[in-house]
Amino acid sequence: MTAPALLVLRLVLAVVLVAHGAHTLFGTFGGPGVGPGGLRETATHFNAIGLNPGPLMAFLGGFIQLSAGVLIGSGLITRWASLAMLGYLGIVIWKEHAPWGFFLNWVGDQTRGNGMEYAVVMAGALVCLLLAGAGDWSLDGRRSKSAAARAAGRARLRSR
Repeated sequence: MTAPALLVLRLVLAVVLVAHGAHTLFGTFGGPGVGPGGLRETATHFNAIGLNPGPLMAFLGGFIQLSAGVLIGSGLITRWASLAMLGYLGIVIWKEHAPWGFFLNWVGDQTRGNGMEYAVVMAGALVCLLLAGAGDWSLDGRRSKSAAARAAGRARLRSR
């Protein structure tokens, strides 16, 4: 029974992605350890790591995270949303996390960033959704069941 497992995976990813997207776009959930957030702060950071133009990249990054979180949570076009987030994570791993190695900054050293550990775990979860789909307990699942029922009905009509 994979539907409950995929639902849990989708909802956990959705919470994380929506929180990150809202932080990037609006500065919500800001504070110690994560910084103030918002487009201006994110654009400044993106310019510093070579993602130019910073304001456009900050908006696109926040939009992808927020919209992918909502779509994955509801199970609507889950594979496409997962693919978009994988693309975003690939760029973030390359430009921001890879220079710091694999592990997160567990000691809280202010002079170094975080490695790619978190992003790799997120990418693995997104690959699972990309391969498995959203599952039966999703809007995608409802659509596929309804499409299958319509196709079966058409087949029955043709066989008469």
